[in-house]
Amino acid sequence: MDDRSLVLLGLLMGQSQHGYQINEFIEKNLSTVTDMKKPTAYATLDRLSKHGYIDVNLEKQGNRPPRKVYSINDKGRTYFYELLLSNLSSAESYTYHGDIGLMFMDLLPPDQVVPALQQRLNSNNHLLNLYKQTPAHGIRTGVNLAVEHKLTMLEAEVAFLEKAIKTLSSN
Repeated sequence: MDDRSLVLLGLLMGQSQHGYQINEFIEKNLSTVTDMKKPTAYATLDRLSKHGYIDVNLEKQGNRPPRKVYSINDKGRTYFYELLLSNLSSAESYTYHGDIGLMFMDLLPPDQVVPALQQRLNSNNHLLNLYKQTPAHGIRTGVNLAVEHKLTMLEAEVAFLEKAIKTLSSN
């Protein structure tokens, strides 16, 4: 729950929002750093509310059904800063699912390995080009750093795959 809580509390640090606003922002702007889905976001918001980190108020507009508006409170701000400092200061061990395939690639006929890796390289190059098109954020340096980190990780993966394909092709 901690990374998800950090995302949601961070979004609420700027302003109170209803669930639809939060989910739309995550989907449109944060898909490079989180794969949080709507049901997970709502469940996490409910847990944050139950733990007393956010307040929930019902808002009614016109004939629409009432909707929940989420606001961070003082306890939530304290928790947000704890999560943020923990996240920024912790080292991560990444698990690349593609490494499983690398471990067992010797069990495939050699003529199938390089085309599979080439396909993976092409997919990563496509992602890399998409992330390179991400416009710079004008106000928040952290957003730019998060995108830069993603780009750096993808560039490393592309360089690794190019080297692996070259090595395997020369054998």
